Amino acid sequence: MIREIVRIDEEKCNGCGDCVPACAEGAIQIIDGKARLIADNLCDGLGACLGHCPMDAILIERREADEFDEEAVDEHLKEQGLPPLSHSAHAPQAAAAAPQGGCPSARVLSFNEPPAGGCPSARVADFTSRAKEDKPQVEGRRSTELRQWPVQMHLVPPSAPFLREADLLLAADCAPFAYADFHKDFMQGKALLIGCPKLDDGQAYLQKLTAILQQNEIRSLTVAHMEVPCCSGLIAIAKQAVAASGKDVPLTTVRVGVKGDKS
Repeated sequence: MIREIVRIDEEKCNGCGDCVPACAEGAIQIIDGKARLIADNLCDGLGACLGHCPMDAILIERREADEFDEEAVDEHLKEQGLPPLSHSAHAPQAAAAAPQGGCPSARVLSFNEPPAGGCPSARVADFTSRAKEDKPQVEGRRSTELRQWPVQMHLVPPSAPFLREADLLLAADCAPFAYADFHKDFMQGKALLIGCPKLDDGQAYLQKLTAILQQNEIRSLTVAHMEVPCCSGLIAIAKQAVAASGKDVPLTTVRVGVKGDKS
């Protein structure tokens, strides 16, 4: 059938992921660093994602496409451990209360306790209201200091609630593995972003971090980087983002050694 459907210009797309949580059907995912429509029958063609793209890479076109299939959407969301479409932003009662996306990589949610289920790479969740006395230590195991999900910078939208007035920790992917007390010494009370300046798109990180600083009152920014030379790129990204944001955000850097020390 001929109908209206989303088209994503991959030349313009920088893979920021801002469009992902705006899609209640989970029809858009970040694949190989680009936003992609994963199936025509999952897209309703209404374009809720359009206004969330900072690169103007998304438009609505009329073309031959499979008919929108709400049952297929519900099955897709179920596979990701997410509620059906009738419980998402498509439902009027839900939309009025809390319009939010349903994609398994970035659904924006805020709640007091960590989610019991759902896709492990998924929802944007904010655990900041958990008091320390509510996180009892289990013998032989420490409680997590993680306050939100997701943590990968590509997947965190600048509008995520846990970024508001946050102390922000930007960490190299390797740092938590090298430094044994990373949760206790680095993460307490902080919102976390992780990335690798060598393997990932540094320019996309710069744009994302700049947008986060511009759109939120970030109280401080700490960069936890590895001692290897390539990881200094994370410091450069942070400094450039602070300068580009036009805000006076205190910046601290901490070097983590490959043998587990820090300085």
